[in-house]
Amino acid sequence: MATFYNQATLSYNGTVASSNITSGEILEVLSVEKSAVSDRYSQGSENVYMISIVNTGSVCYNELTVTDDLGAYSFGDDESKAVPLTYQEGSFSYYVNGVQQATPTITSVSPLTVTNINVPAGGNVMLVYAVEANRFAPMGDDAKIINTVTVNGNGFGPINASETVPYRDEINLAISKSLSPAAVEENGEVTYTFMIQNFGTLPAEASDNVIFSDTFSPALSDLTAEFNGTPWISGQNYAYDPAAGVFTSLEGQLTVPAANFSQIARTGEWTVQAGISTLVIKGRLA
Repeated sequence: MATFYNQATLSYNGTVASSNITSGEILEVLSVEKSAVSDRYSQGSENVYMISIVNTGSVCYNELTVTDDLGAYSFGDDESKAVPLTYQEGSFSYYVNGVQQATPTITSVSPLTVTNINVPAGGNVMLVYAVEANRFAPMGDDAKIINTVTVNGNGFGPINASETVPYRDEINLAISKSLSPAAVEENGEVTYTFMIQNFGTLPAEASDNVIFSDTFSPALSDLTAEFNGTPWISGQNYAYDPAAGVFTSLEGQLTVPAANFSQIARTGEWTVQAGISTLVIKGRLA
């Protein structure tokens, strides 16, 4: 709501007479809100944004232009621009008073720009579309995407709305397995190496009770195990059934550090260096 003032004057025979000052208020009848379906993101994840435009006035607003900056932000010493969200083509939906309309004209996908949006008097418009967090999406602790939409049209100044979505704080584990040697004689010794990677912002700690298990076929005899270079003790750190070949770590024995995240200064892309723990199991083929 804005206040305006007005005063009239009369000029005659070198004399000026001024009226009283009147004031009035301009009621803002058009409003915009922006919200996201998912309250967290990770690189490569999809999200759906909804833009609500409400007209409480008695006049229609036609041929509006709606622009979404897709979270664009500055980085580096030269204030280069990075755009962390990619519009998913074909995902746009346009509703007037809850009734779906034909897809409006999309003149740009970065920033996402849509024209010919009409908001009826006393009515509302809902715009819905999907995006993907790309390689420019900030990663790590306190990372977030601040996404702003701007509505422009005749008869009013631009109106804006923003939505902030933080990066997903989580443990994100992956495991790979290798065997050495690949060819071994009967009753020969083999070494299994398991690399456990954490791509998340949070470390996997003892209280998270990460459990490792594997069934060796053929089963191993004379089995030994070490975790991050420290020997494990049967019954204390792990359980092994030599008849079935089943190896299982006990609760609270596996930990994996959090990943490290960094932005490439030249391009603005984000990279992740996974936290790593290693479990090595040796034994003879039974």
